[in-house]
Formats: sequence, C-alpha cells, structure tokens
Amino acid sequence: MDKILTLQDVDLSAWTELMNKGTIHAVSGLSEILDTDIKVSCFNMNKVSTQDLFHVFGGAETEIVAVYVSIQEGAAGHILLAYPPKVSFEVADMMLGNAPGTTKELGELEQSALSEMGNIVAAYFLSSMADNTGVRLQPSTPEVLVDMAGAILSIAMSDIMQYGDDIFMMETTFTSKDREINGAFLVLPSAEFLDVVKKHTEKHGNISWE
Repeated sequence: MDKILTLQDVDLSAWTELMNKGTIHAVSGLSEILDTDIKVSCFNMNKVSTQDLFHVFGGAETEIVAVYVSIQEGAAGHILLAYPPKVSFEVADMMLGNAPGTTKELGELEQSALSEMGNIVAAYFLSSMADNTGVRLQPSTPEVLVDMAGAILSIAMSDIMQYGDDIFMMETTFTSKDREINGAFLVLPSAEFLDVVKKHTEKHGNISWE
C-alpha cells in the first residue's frame, strides 16, 4: 500500500520557494487589476501545529475575517486569507481605492471587494502553481467568513488533520505607496494534493521529497 503523503514528507525550503513564486504572481495580478503598485515586502513561512494555529490569531475564540477558497479541480486543498477585523477594513479600502481609514464596517460592498481580492489572489496563485508543477488547479468562488478563528479554520483543517498534525502557514505583508497590510496567507494542501504534485514534480526535480 502506498504511503500517504503529508507535509512532513515535503522539504520546507522547496515548498517555500513554490509558495513564494505563487504569492508574488498573485500580488502581481492584484497590482495589474487595481492599477496600483502592490508588493509583498515580507515572507514568513512556518510549519505550525494544527493545535497551535488558533493561537496565531489570538485564540480559537478570537474573531477574524477570512476569504476562503477551496481548490476543486486537479487536486483538493484550501486557501485562506485571514485578517483581524480592523485589518480587513484596510484591505477593503485598498480594493475599493479608498483612503486608508475610510471603511469602518464590512457591508455588502466591502465584502464583495474582499471576495474579489480572494478571487484574484487564488486564480493567480494557482496559475503559478500549475506553471511550476504541471498540475492544473481550479478555485471555487470565494467566501467571506466573519467568525471565531476556531470555527473558520476547522472548515479547512478537517481533512488535513486526518493525515498529520502540521500545516504550512505563510505570513505576508502587502505594501503600496500609502499603506501596509499584515495578514496570514494559508495554503492547506490535502494528501491528494501533495500526491498529485509529487507525481508531476519528481520528473522535473523542482521540489525535494524526503
């Protein structure tokens, strides 16, 4: 019987490189569509225990705003852009072209802007993943979730936790000429995702598998 792959089987530096390429491509797409210069000024990739992930956001009962996208075709997985509520207001302002501090709550327009950001980021990120792995990946329609961290993260972690206790989390800082936005960019690959990527990349040697 074939071994079920987990993130324990993936070389962290290689996975980080793949994530970096995808994130840079996603931000490039966001910059192009918004017609403003957006950069990722900080990458911080960490392997985090699923039990500790909630603490990254201040605990399971801490309210967060997340843009959630599932990977539906090619391989299964999850993408989350997660922010404290006040930071999500800054993201909405950036997407809507507002001056920083304009948004005070997430109405229908602001949530639509966050959803569009998730759509752009996921599409460009998965396009980069496809270019670098040969796996064609299709994102779902983004959902904007406002809830406790425990409730939101449990949705994405339910199938991940069947095969391991760790996930990779990338903390990112987006900067433009007049703002800096800190958030967490989570790509949670299922065992199926890892297996599909492994089969495609072993031929090319662009990801190391222990």
